[in-house]
Amino acid sequence: MKITVHSSKPVRPAYGAGRVPSAAAGAVPLTVFDTASFDQHISGISFFRPPAPPNAVLEAGLARALAEYPEWAGRLGADARGRRAILLDDAGARFVEATAGVALAAVMPALMEPAPEAAGLHPTAPGDGGELLMVQVTRFACGSLAVGHTMSHVVADGQAACNFLLAWGQTTRGVPVDPAPAHDRASLFLPRDPPRVEFEHRGVEFGPPRPHPRGGKARDADDVVVVHRAHFSQELIAELRSRASARAPRPYGTALCLAAHLWRCITRARGLDRGAVTALRVAVNGRARMTGPPRRVPEGYTGNVVLWARPAAAARELVDGPLWRAAELVARAVARVDDGYFRSFVDFACSGAVEREGLAPTADAAEKVLSPDVEVDSLLHAAFCDLDFGGGRPFFFMPGYLPDEGSVFLVRSFSGDWGVNAYVPLFSRAMESFKRCCYSLGAVDARL
Repeated sequence: MKITVHSSKPVRPAYGAGRVPSAAAGAVPLTVFDTASFDQHISGISFFRPPAPPNAVLEAGLARALAEYPEWAGRLGADARGRRAILLDDAGARFVEATAGVALAAVMPALMEPAPEAAGLHPTAPGDGGELLMVQVTRFACGSLAVGHTMSHVVADGQAACNFLLAWGQTTRGVPVDPAPAHDRASLFLPRDPPRVEFEHRGVEFGPPRPHPRGGKARDADDVVVVHRAHFSQELIAELRSRASARAPRPYGTALCLAAHLWRCITRARGLDRGAVTALRVAVNGRARMTGPPRRVPEGYTGNVVLWARPAAAARELVDGPLWRAAELVARAVARVDDGYFRSFVDFACSGAVEREGLAPTADAAEKVLSPDVEVDSLLHAAFCDLDFGGGRPFFFMPGYLPDEGSVFLVRSFSGDWGVNAYVPLFSRAMESFKRCCYSLGAVDARL
């Protein structure tokens, strides 16, 4: 599939009459959640059937959305006190216009399966000092449209990034932005007085800097990481939830059950030593967790509010035990990341210990091989399916191609069966074993 780029330009906020440009605000320091997040850009692609609005309409809508979310038109830098910050300089977001000389139906079956070729449908992440937001609109010969985005994870987590994309659709259609963006990064996450660091955060969210990315098994010269799109139908999810919740007082959620199932299957497929310890890193959204004083986090908050639950077990415990036992480990770990844990993290991160001890975030974007560990990030509650520029909602959404071994994304399926797609990157030598385990209900309650 040949993709031709016709233009690439910055788009600046269109504030309209009576609006004060955001540049007057100067710089917004990053919060403790922003600095603890992955310092990388994350991509995704939405596919739309015709009719689609003209590029000029999409560009104008983007300019209006940037007026509501000016951080996406800024750059990362430092404020007057030397703190890492978003510079509200209205330098602009990148808007790329491209075409593909084929009908989308001819290439969609291949695009639905994760492959490096999909990277041509979203902008490449910039270097240091570059744009925080880049979008690409690619028109196919049939009139279909692909809208790819590449967005800084330091600026926003998955839910906040999705809210901006929905706002872009709303400003393009000329309807009010909902939810209304909440930009207050300064006062939402202040430490308590007096601070109460009630949990251990060294070695969890922060640790000594690693000189080199940690890897598991050495990568063979003839081995590569491949990404498999594992599809879980509504019926399969219901069965997994039933078995995972067998000993629970109430049924576990879909994301938790899939995380436990994938953790077991990946551990089995890797062929780890039975005594090896494997940890699962599960993203936990703090918006619903931070319910106590001083303030709740607004639904439209524009930054990061994510920490991670980290259950761990010996490989033999996962492989030999039933799914409900793995799910119980995950559920207990997630339950511990509650309001008190989030507040304790804020108190620790604001205490000065990170700077005094030279600690660095353990969320390391340079870590390309997670084995023996696994990370599962759920986008099931991010409403990418509601993105609408005026021609209707997308018929398919996929994350950008990210072959980081062991780093899994969960997204809603668009196949009409209310299912879930899991994008699973593993070494090719482990993939066939993973597939056999992943789709086998017989393996759920049996020794793997």
